[in-house]
Amino acid sequence: MKISIIGTGYVGLVTGVCLADIGNDVVCVDIIKEKVDAINKGTAIIYEDNLEQNLRKNLKENRIRATTDMEDAVMHSDVIFISVGTPSRENKAIDLGFIENTSCEIGKALKNETNYKVIAVKSTVVPGTTENVVIPLLEEFSGKKAGRDFGVCMIPEFLREGRAIYDFMNPDRIIIGEYDKKSGDKILELFKNFSCPVLRTNLRTAEMIKYASNAFLATKISFINEIANICEIKEIDANKVAEGIGLDKRINPHFLHAGIGFGGSCFPKDVSALIASVDENGYEPKLLKEVMSLNERQKLWPVKKLKEIFGDLKNKKIAILGLAFKRDSDDMREAPSISIINFLLKEKCMIQTYDSKATENAKKIFGNRIDYCKNIDECLKGADVCIIAADWDEFKEIYDKFELMKGKIVIDGKRILNPEKCKEINVKYYGVGYKNE
Repeated sequence: MKISIIGTGYVGLVTGVCLADIGNDVVCVDIIKEKVDAINKGTAIIYEDNLEQNLRKNLKENRIRATTDMEDAVMHSDVIFISVGTPSRENKAIDLGFIENTSCEIGKALKNETNYKVIAVKSTVVPGTTENVVIPLLEEFSGKKAGRDFGVCMIPEFLREGRAIYDFMNPDRIIIGEYDKKSGDKILELFKNFSCPVLRTNLRTAEMIKYASNAFLATKISFINEIANICEIKEIDANKVAEGIGLDKRINPHFLHAGIGFGGSCFPKDVSALIASVDENGYEPKLLKEVMSLNERQKLWPVKKLKEIFGDLKNKKIAILGLAFKRDSDDMREAPSISIINFLLKEKCMIQTYDSKATENAKKIFGNRIDYCKNIDECLKGADVCIIAADWDEFKEIYDKFELMKGKIVIDGKRILNPEKCKEINVKYYGVGYKNE
């Protein structure tokens, strides 16, 4: 099938590469020429495991290309995916500017088109957006009618950063929000070889499924962090509690790992957008508001520990391992490390950091206010304290490196180290949901 992907951000590029990998002819569209040129040269503009290798393979086999020419891409496609960004406004409500502009441009491209095409929204949008914003603009600028001249679907994505290609190729489910049956049938044909449940719904139900999924997972994370904070007070290991409740099939162990909160481009933005969307209707989603509030407090858990240990933090040398919001990603959006570093800078701390992928993105945020190290050894050398702020695999076996520190104190915001091993080598260990003896 011939596919065009409008927007080459995280979701757009991964979707394009994966659809090409299963045999489709894919055109990626972006208004930024530098991004288009990079893709055509085989350079992935984001870090994602195996993305660049797969991009280069499909370029070589002529199954994918990038362009700035929206009209050409639309004219030569059977399905057009809208995968542009939906950032937050200052009030945390969703900004639909990119969605609106893209819908107008696709509509213009459809104006002289005679072949039936399906426009599929893959961007995360609040319920009602596809039918109240996208379709009216497509119809206005094309002079055509949805359901008669072209199809419309809403196909939410469920990709984990760092595991996105695996998730695309091995989905738990495929949700097809359809304007009409003909539209949905076209999308079903595209995904016919995937062996997973397929749920066909109307447009706004599909939009809500995406938000409800992320809101539930965010709630689960904040829940276990709240339990972890209680466990620490009660001198109980939260990891054992999580293991115990995770054995209940109704709960399961996923997203029950206590830590310093969630970040990234999805959970914070999507939960905030859902809250804002119903606030406008006069309903107060108290549970979701508390999920977000607890998450912001949890990000500063390492700082709370530092204050308990030292009191005055001025001139303390703090090593921070991990800058991205999670391992296997270079994404700094809403990363807990940002809240931690900003607080420590106000306390006049000296900060040295290490992250194998996120350093360049961190430099855009902090500039020269912190030190960026080339490896773990350099980061730990002479530090009073080590804070683990991301769960990269390389941080899990660093026990022999604590000798490089001035003070052998580790604050494990991800609970990836073994407290007993730390005790054996005289490292003072503090972990989320773990009472230091």
